[in-house]
Amino acid sequence: MTDEQWAHIAGEVMAAVGLAPHGDGRAVRWVAVRHNDDHVHLVATLVRQDRRTSWPWQDKRKAQAACRDLEEHYGLYRVAPPGEGSRRWPGPAELNKAARLAPRHRRVVVPRDELRRRVRAVAAIAVDEADFLRRLAATGVLVKLRHSVRHPHEVTGYAVGLDGHTTASGGTVWYGGGRLAADLTLPRLRTRWTGEPSSPPNAARVAAEGSAVPQDLYRRASKYVRQADAAAPAYACAISDLMSSTADAWEGTSGGPLTEAADALERAARGRDEPAPVLGSGARPLRAMGRLIALAGRLSRNQDIEVALSLIYTVAAFAENLATLREAQGRLHQAQAAREAAAKLSVWTPSGTAANHLAGTAAVRESTLMSRVDRPGPRRR
Repeated sequence: MTDEQWAHIAGEVMAAVGLAPHGDGRAVRWVAVRHNDDHVHLVATLVRQDRRTSWPWQDKRKAQAACRDLEEHYGLYRVAPPGEGSRRWPGPAELNKAARLAPRHRRVVVPRDELRRRVRAVAAIAVDEADFLRRLAATGVLVKLRHSVRHPHEVTGYAVGLDGHTTASGGTVWYGGGRLAADLTLPRLRTRWTGEPSSPPNAARVAAEGSAVPQDLYRRASKYVRQADAAAPAYACAISDLMSSTADAWEGTSGGPLTEAADALERAARGRDEPAPVLGSGARPLRAMGRLIALAGRLSRNQDIEVALSLIYTVAAFAENLATLREAQGRLHQAQAAREAAAKLSVWTPSGTAANHLAGTAAVRESTLMSRVDRPGPRRR
């Protein structure tokens, strides 16, 4: 953009917040500093030329509203209003504290993000409220319930924390479900569990059936994802839960590329202003597959992990379809998140010994194929 366009943008923002209205020659002095191609910095005094003090009111909200209008006027990338996403992002204080306390050369995980991933992974497995709270406590998360003032026996919400994550006075830092993500409040979780089976899958039976069970789970999950309709919100949310369970099974709480892809798919599938989807007969098996994968865990080193890759790549194709849908809906931030998830899933490979095993399996198959090609066929009589 040109300097003239940036000057117009800066003037519109300053007028919108009330510091320098159009036509007011005695307004505050301000300057726009442009030292990059994609943004400018606005600096203003708070004393007008008539020596009166100018105190802006709700200047952040007004500036954001002006920026949304300017994006439309100039045909720029339309961003979502603050707080309209599916999650609550950590603030600067949280980021700085996590970086300060993290050991050197270690991936920094903000407690809010770690709690959100743990709560979402448990919510994908749980079948009711009691099961959710029990599993959450079993993962090492501190849980505190909030009771109704009028009806003390009624639970209206919950908060979670991590052992060791405390304030300066030593108290636990608590995060309510709504402070993690819009769909992790207790009322929204109760809506999710409505109509679900009354008992969770039998983990002992899953483990006892041997190595074929996890492989079959991944195959069945791939089949259900291929049949999913990206236009149905219930499918997108169910596949998001499926990916959260898969990422937790492969990478655990430490996270990694698959966890980042699951986070991006979550942002693409859920919006703060969207109602909780009602699971139909098509989306319910996806939710069940996510539970079973979480219970069965990752495939062992001796198993064929191509079935897991097949699921990952199938979800990547679904994410591309979801991105197209979000673009048509005008939800460009969610479309960008869906494409980010598709890109990360398309190149994901298991780490460590599993990756070496996969490479060896592919090499054996390639050599077998080449031997079949080189081998002369049967003679015709």
